[in-house]
Amino acid sequence: MSSFSDNSFSDNRVSRRRVFYIPGYDPIHPRRYRELYRKESAAQAAISGYQIALGPGRSADRFGWHVAAEIDGAQVSTDFEVLVWSDIVRDSMEQGITATYLQMIRTAWIYIASGALWRLMRLRKGPVIAALYPVAFLIVQLLLAVLAGSLVLRAGEAILMPLIGAMGQVIAAVAAVALAYALLRWFKARDNRFFAYYLMHDYAYSAASKGANPPELEARMAEFTEEIAAALRSDVQEVLVVGHSSGAHLGVSILADLIRQGHVRGKGPALSFLTLGQVVPMVSFLRDAYRLRADLHYLSTREELTWVDVTAPGDGCAFALCDPVSVSGVAPEEKRWPLVISCAFTKTLRPETWKALRWRFFRLHFQYLCAFDRPGDYDYFQITAGARTLRARFAGRKPSPSRIERPLSPFRNVQP
Repeated sequence: MSSFSDNSFSDNRVSRRRVFYIPGYDPIHPRRYRELYRKESAAQAAISGYQIALGPGRSADRFGWHVAAEIDGAQVSTDFEVLVWSDIVRDSMEQGITATYLQMIRTAWIYIASGALWRLMRLRKGPVIAALYPVAFLIVQLLLAVLAGSLVLRAGEAILMPLIGAMGQVIAAVAAVALAYALLRWFKARDNRFFAYYLMHDYAYSAASKGANPPELEARMAEFTEEIAAALRSDVQEVLVVGHSSGAHLGVSILADLIRQGHVRGKGPALSFLTLGQVVPMVSFLRDAYRLRADLHYLSTREELTWVDVTAPGDGCAFALCDPVSVSGVAPEEKRWPLVISCAFTKTLRPETWKALRWRFFRLHFQYLCAFDRPGDYDYFQITAGARTLRARFAGRKPSPSRIERPLSPFRNVQP
């Protein structure tokens, strides 16, 4: 990857910024991100010695907030907007118990039969284990339900058949089925603790179309593209797009469209792209992910933007330090992006903090959006509310020497 050069689109200093945050596969209302930013920015400001405050968003039509910060003596005004697709996520999760088990079988078959699963395991075992977890736990739930039903069936037959004959067997069978189903419903009702159904729906969403974007998602991404394009026509100095988790691969395609459509002007704001905890290979390794692979190939060469990819090996839900372009097998010779770096949790968190968070896998997957005890050059709040563009902040930064660039995707074509 070539080194950073001076950004011809700005002087690398920011007093006004627009930030567009693309969540991952998350059904929760976007207000959670505002409250997370409020809490964690205050904590980071106290640690790092700067000032930051949140206010209401400037638009009544969009969900966002305003940030006023004073960092290193510079005052910066930032308007945040969450690009909401949680309604699409919720709709995709409206599956009953039987439908979810059928979905599980189909998703597992797609990843196994295509060879994608084995290739993904050669990248990072953590996110693959996270993908296998819902399969394993849903099977355990089913086995427990079957076991409980079998015990009721045997007990019922032993008690009722001597009394009422064949009718006792029927009653026992009905009771067994009812108990098994009730137990499965009990597990599903507590999925906010187990996350088995949630994760199953997450992986199944992309797998259902073998990596192609469903029509409803493509339509929403087109809306996002127009919103970002409008910001690029405003008087801010930087437009920063942040894609977290599966929001990263949405961001890749949105920004590729943005540049192809000519929305990035030479005299306009700097365009910056920050991907956090990305899981791009879970989609790009699927057969029909032609669009995503083409967009990865295209975006990796563009001078119109700066793209920094941040992960950490301690995040078991992300493909840590895996260059999403290279591992997908679509890296061109003139590739320049992304800059792949680690925010190494073991170095940026105190030992006691790391100990408390180490086994909280979902919390760690959101650590990129949180305060660090000993932040290095990655500080989410200085990036989103500070006075330097993303390019200026990471100018001269070398990529992580332990990054993975081996092209392992079983599918590398960019068109059918």
